Amino acid sequence: MIPALTGILVASITVFGFPRPAAAATLTVAQAISSQTGASATVTGYIVGEPTATDTVRFSGFTGDTALALADSASTTSTGSMLYVQVTSSYRASFGLLTNPSLIGKKLTVTGTLTAYFAHAGLKSPTAMSLGTGSTTSPTATATATPTATSTTDTYYASALGKSGTSLKSALHTITSSGITKLSYDGVWDALKVTDQDPSNSSNVKLFYSGISRSKTLNGGSSGNWNREHVWPQSHGDFGTGAGPGTDLHHLRPEDVTINALRGNLDFDNGGSAVSGASGNYSDSDSWEPRAAVKGDVARMLFYMAVRYSGDDGFADLEVNNVTGNGSVPYTGKLSTLIAWHNADPPDSAEKARNQLIYSTYQHNRNPFIDHPEWVASIFG
Repeated sequence: MIPALTGILVASITVFGFPRPAAAATLTVAQAISSQTGASATVTGYIVGEPTATDTVRFSGFTGDTALALADSASTTSTGSMLYVQVTSSYRASFGLLTNPSLIGKKLTVTGTLTAYFAHAGLKSPTAMSLGTGSTTSPTATATATPTATSTTDTYYASALGKSGTSLKSALHTITSSGITKLSYDGVWDALKVTDQDPSNSSNVKLFYSGISRSKTLNGGSSGNWNREHVWPQSHGDFGTGAGPGTDLHHLRPEDVTINALRGNLDFDNGGSAVSGASGNYSDSDSWEPRAAVKGDVARMLFYMAVRYSGDDGFADLEVNNVTGNGSVPYTGKLSTLIAWHNADPPDSAEKARNQLIYSTYQHNRNPFIDHPEWVASIFG
């Protein structure tokens, strides 16, 4: 009879609104991991990935909306330091990672039962989930591009994870400017023969705007040769070909001499007349529209340059603006068009492989917007 009486008393308290005990203090992830008692608790941590097995967490390429992993640091990659959180049906639209990949790195406060999930320290049957530590909010916006980060790149970007806006831009500038190797302009020739090798013909490079395959040996300045195209024009900031922006592989690509000259120092935008010899490209008096397959690539190169070069290394502070016809000022546009291209043409396997090759073999820095496409919206709008 005592348990039954207890139930009646609990029900009476609920019905008549008697005061409830004060809520317990919010736990850290480490505290939650060590408190797998089956009790209800509130935990705050950073969303770091999607658990799919006891010792497996996906940092990209999310497969579902039913689980997420929390950690006390946004850069955590060890599953032993993560709490696996069940995402039940009522929360999946707002907190599922397949639907909302941009949640990675954000702080989450969740209330639920501290009990094993995937045979791992976990929290199940959530009764409240909210971003940050304040009142509950539902993130209705989803990423327009899928993050491509891995545990390795999460380590590289550790000081940037969880930041946004100008703070994120500043952190990425420091990261991409640290521990790098600068190439000579002559050294760019040999590097491009590797970074832009035609996957179908190892004797050739793939030309950037035209998409044509051409012999690696035909590099030079004559008609029929390919040369070093600066996607961010040298004249937009007058940085020349000295070691720095003028030799940065993240925006240098092989292109036919004639096509390179036609592009000149034009900004980027939609429209114009078809470019002879480069199918799918268009140009007018102040802008160039590349073929669809590389539009996103162009945008991410320019976003990289605007983050990497901020005027503190003897070169101009490069910025992306929303105009064309920038001439010799250290700006390149058109921002709104570039954002649209970035969203429509997300990073593909070739772009990711090139980014990794530049990092591992040549400059030892990365283009953040290939690894984290969602950061474009945070920094550039």
